[in-house]
Amino acid sequence: MQSINFLVAKSSSSSNIPCEVNIITMGCSKNLVDSEQLAAQLEANDFLVVHESQQPMPITIINTCGFIADAKEQSVNMILECVALKNTGKIKKLIVYGCLSARYKEELQQSIPEVDAFFPTEATKEILAYLGAKYYPGMITRRKTATPSHYAYLKISEGCSHNCAFCAIPKIRGRQISKPVSLIKQEAEWLAQKGVKELLLVAQDLSFYGQDIEKKYLLPQLVEELAQIKGVEWIRMHYTYPNSFQLELLELMLQYPNVCHYIDMPVQHINNDMLQAMHRHITGEQIRQLIDTIKQKVPDVALRTSLIVGFPGETKAMFKELEDFVAQAYFDRLGVFTYSHEENTLAFAMKDNVTKAEKQRRQERLMAVQYDISLQKNKSLVGKELKVVIDDRQGEYYEGRTQYDSPEVDNRVLIPVTEQALQIGAFYNALITHADAFDLMAEVKD
Repeated sequence: MQSINFLVAKSSSSSNIPCEVNIITMGCSKNLVDSEQLAAQLEANDFLVVHESQQPMPITIINTCGFIADAKEQSVNMILECVALKNTGKIKKLIVYGCLSARYKEELQQSIPEVDAFFPTEATKEILAYLGAKYYPGMITRRKTATPSHYAYLKISEGCSHNCAFCAIPKIRGRQISKPVSLIKQEAEWLAQKGVKELLLVAQDLSFYGQDIEKKYLLPQLVEELAQIKGVEWIRMHYTYPNSFQLELLELMLQYPNVCHYIDMPVQHINNDMLQAMHRHITGEQIRQLIDTIKQKVPDVALRTSLIVGFPGETKAMFKELEDFVAQAYFDRLGVFTYSHEENTLAFAMKDNVTKAEKQRRQERLMAVQYDISLQKNKSLVGKELKVVIDDRQGEYYEGRTQYDSPEVDNRVLIPVTEQALQIGAFYNALITHADAFDLMAEVKD
């Protein structure tokens, strides 16, 4: 079995490495930012870089996800697809990095020897060296974005300092390391100059930002500084944990028109025994009080959350409490995950005692409750005029979003293509005319 060091040395000495690179990103938006940063460095070294090319390219780099079973399976399947292309000669060099590679490098090397090199997360420098390329420190805030030109993800920290029982991220990516406010602002200003109008703030826990560098919560300060950047129309916050959510953020929503009335806050459960077993460091009553406070201060806020069903020890009574909570909390957006029994997590020592079928049933039950809520909420918007950004045109419709919707995971606003041509990335006032559970129909107002 070849070691990773041998593979690096072997590649670096080669003089005929092709300069066309395809970067494939699996998993979350934080992974996407890593891929974008790598792509910028490669382009600075005169590589031709494409994100998610539909055609095989000589060098293929897969940024993998290793969070839960489904994500791992998807990453492995993508690697195998590329191995098949490599075996036909359409790919000359195959590189795998990211979370899956960090967790299972030795196993992957043994089971998929066709891959030329495996690297962990945050491996930009190592991958560049492997390809005989130079790392440019001055480009730390530069990226080749893979998103539409009018919005971009802005990662404000790396890793996580929490110990949630179901999660392996701290083992994979280490404890939280926050970027300095000044560096994030510099990156945001560069993105705005490139035409980005919407910044989507991401981290493993946005709320905890700053604790590791200044021993205080710096997210409100960061958001306020970003809100004053010329050209930034919307700022959206993802992954704000409830146990450290700062209420000052609500004041900023009311003060700055470009701070979206949108909060992505994963609560995971509401039963106290489950929250304690999950190591969430918050009670169900505190979660309820926080949600009430948020809705009182910003009545039109769109609240997105995620829940886990089938965690070890979750009884039918505990699930019923969660189901009742979903009906009462009346979330705008909801994602439900079935518990995945992951090694190197605190919960792995517990008995995974909820069957797969029961986990699936509970997931479907919560989504059925949320379907009715989503339908009611969307129907209440009919007849209202909302600001909409146009993301794309598909067939006979323009696809847009309101400030209450994040790309790819939330509602779409569908506007029929008429004689009036709409510009991708532009903002319009739109009258909502029809609604279903997940889409709104609208027409642009003059």
